[in-house]
Amino acid sequence: MIHLGGLTILAARQSPTNIFAPASTPADSIHELYLFVLAVTGAIFLVVFGMLLYAAVKYRSRPGDDREPPQIYGSDQLELAWTVIPVLIVMVLFLSSAGVIHAVQDARRPPGAIEVTAVGHQFWWEYRYPQYGFVTANELHVPVSDAAQPTPTFITLLSADTDHSFWVPRLSGKTDLIPNHPNSVWIDPHETGLYLGQCAQYCGTQHAKMLLRVYVESRADFDHWVQAQKQTVQANATMSPELSEGRKVFETTACINCHTVTGTVADGRFGPDLTHLMRRETLASGVASNTPENLRLWIQNPDAIKPGALMPAMNLTDKELDEVTSYLLTLH
Repeated sequence: MIHLGGLTILAARQSPTNIFAPASTPADSIHELYLFVLAVTGAIFLVVFGMLLYAAVKYRSRPGDDREPPQIYGSDQLELAWTVIPVLIVMVLFLSSAGVIHAVQDARRPPGAIEVTAVGHQFWWEYRYPQYGFVTANELHVPVSDAAQPTPTFITLLSADTDHSFWVPRLSGKTDLIPNHPNSVWIDPHETGLYLGQCAQYCGTQHAKMLLRVYVESRADFDHWVQAQKQTVQANATMSPELSEGRKVFETTACINCHTVTGTVADGRFGPDLTHLMRRETLASGVASNTPENLRLWIQNPDAIKPGALMPAMNLTDKELDEVTSYLLTLH
């Protein structure tokens, strides 16, 4: 952190998880409410502290002053003031908070809004795009929202197992995913870029490594990404012998029980959809970069990257491991 005047604030704003640099309407509303509450409570603190300091100085014990201070029994004006003023303050804070809660939770869905279903798993994220008919994992892509013509993204939150929590500080407040109790959140990012978040509800041993990555793109880039996600994998006839062997190993092991690759026999739902695995920048829900070396290690021994992960080691031979890795590297 740089401490040179305004550069301190600049450095703080560059943090991808900084709650003081909102980049979406819900986060803006929460930030403004926070500043208002801070101002009110700060004023209360200064008034109370000032009165205590004044009383301590004015009525302090002085040398030779051994008589009992004058006794005052009640004051209608003071009692009325310390009853009415706190009630008014509480009402103002209540109405301000209720207004923000209503605006965030009951937002109108304009034409062109993006619909996404986010499912929390131990310990990764599944993203379904029902408007476009595909499923992806761990990296959420949304279009930037134009202030003149907003295109917000409404996210339905589901849990496949235990409690999770969806929290991307610069885009929205924390919202829980509870089994058998659908929840929702919405965002309308004003700036393109990568926004990071975290599962903010303890959900097991790898809770701290259940990361969130939200890619906010221009509309053209988002549409290009959507079209790429709709594509299926290439047929065996177009593959080299090594890639065909890799696909055969993948489809004849337990991989297909957990993972889906559209256009193949793999249709598992327990683990992430791998149809476009190599279009993702990370593995294991944001824990490691998606490189050939990390991918091979992830298949060989998931605990080496994410101790306690539910994915088992596949116990493949070195040759099978190389073939499967080569095949997965083609899944763009």
